Amino acid sequence: MSKTYNWAILGCGKIARKFVNDLKLLENAKLYAAASRSIENAKNFADELGFEKAYGSYLEMVEDPEVDVVYIATPHAMHKEHSILCLDHKKAVLCEKAFAMNVKEVDQMIASSKENKTFLMEAFWTIFQPKFNKVLELAKDPDLGRLKFVKSDFMFNADFDPDKRLYNIDLGAGSLLDIGIYPIFRSMMFLGKPEKIKTMANIRETGVEDSICMLFDYEGGEKAVLTSSFESSSINETELCFEHGFIKFERDPNYPIIFGKNGKREEIGFELSQGEGYELEAAHVMECMDQGITESPVLTFQFSRDLMEIMDRVRKEAGIVFPKHDLT
Repeated sequence: MSKTYNWAILGCGKIARKFVNDLKLLENAKLYAAASRSIENAKNFADELGFEKAYGSYLEMVEDPEVDVVYIATPHAMHKEHSILCLDHKKAVLCEKAFAMNVKEVDQMIASSKENKTFLMEAFWTIFQPKFNKVLELAKDPDLGRLKFVKSDFMFNADFDPDKRLYNIDLGAGSLLDIGIYPIFRSMMFLGKPEKIKTMANIRETGVEDSICMLFDYEGGEKAVLTSSFESSSINETELCFEHGFIKFERDPNYPIIFGKNGKREEIGFELSQGEGYELEAAHVMECMDQGITESPVLTFQFSRDLMEIMDRVRKEAGIVFPKHDLT
């Protein structure tokens, strides 16, 4: 039986609330502490969701000896600082994606994890989802032939507000780091790292990109066409095009996978998560902690680093710059 771990939440926003509601499904996860920049926000969050303690300072929270593991849900621009703060206090870390702002910051986070001999993982929940793992299984069907083409998008319509997280460049704004990371992740899972990258981006006068189209070219001639946008709506689907068939799936977990082969197509079902799916990554973190390991064998440091390296290449090609992170 796994030991019980005291969880703390660093950053009490929308995604943290979703994560905590799923965390409640795990018997060995204790809702211990919530931390925000204001004690009022922390107390409201803690009272609403059932945490024992609330802190109006991140430092106070990591100095609590009872905290075992911290879920970091602050904006991208703060991930490196907050992860290293926790790691330096020997607190295991599950940090929301995008892991950081660039590869340089990811390397610093990984170095801190190794130096402190403390667990660190990017919270890329997709890799633990039953639906996505079913797609991985289907893609191994030898009758499909070689995978030649990946199409993937993630879009939603958001009002432009340079003071809000999605458009505030100082917080790591833009569709690429927020949602474009998902299509890139999917292409990387099936095709690896691209040889060449071409982009077309819509960059606002504030320097923030709100829509981007990416074309990835691979050594074997495979292609990926990937899109993210805050300007339009989509069903947000991915299609894997093989020599003799295809696999199509939407991001929404309630819709079946469409599997086509040799001119025939069928709907494929899969096991649904107990919650929204965040509980699966949290359970994996605690399994790793039970084993005393500091790096996930499923979502490795190298994988997170490669993913960020691709996004760095995309940003360079598109002319997307975060001055406080890229120019220091």
